[in-house]
Amino acid sequence: MLEPGRTRQVHGGRVQLRRWQPDDLGPLLLHADDAAVSRGLSTRFPCPYTRADGQAFLAGKVVRLDGPVFALVIDGQAVGGIGVDLGTGERRYSGALGYWLGQRYWGQGIMTGVVADFVPWAMQALGLNRLAAQVMANNPASARVLLKCGFIEEGTQRQAVFKDGQLQDMRCFARLGDLPPAA
Repeated sequence: MLEPGRTRQVHGGRVQLRRWQPDDLGPLLLHADDAAVSRGLSTRFPCPYTRADGQAFLAGKVVRLDGPVFALVIDGQAVGGIGVDLGTGERRYSGALGYWLGQRYWGQGIMTGVVADFVPWAMQALGLNRLAAQVMANNPASARVLLKCGFIEEGTQRQAVFKDGQLQDMRCFARLGDLPPAA
């Protein structure tokens, strides 16, 4: 997995993946403080996205940044993120994928390219046989990314999330690897 100070090129070299850094605060606030971005994400990603929210994130108080959680960097600026929440115990061969991208970069195939490159690498590096992802039903673009990247839609959790004053459905996707069953 990526060590501090190292990067990984994805999406034909246009995007770098690297650990989040304290000096990412400005770009994080620029791209995260957007209602359109927040609409498709959990409430851990609020709107408005304040300086305090960004500082808490970069301090590892929102998600563990010592795990497989990376900034998406274009032209030297953090413009989004991608990561895996690892399962433990009997779920140790599973993980949950999450990602976001600043609206300025939508519609360019960037996230599809990043997910297509990141997922096989992460599954192999982390020893995962299953990677799941959940997408709010009002976010069809994210669902298309997953489908293009080999995820299979497994179903819908009806009224699973309360966000923006209403209950919302979650579409559930997964991609399986090729690890043999553990003995």
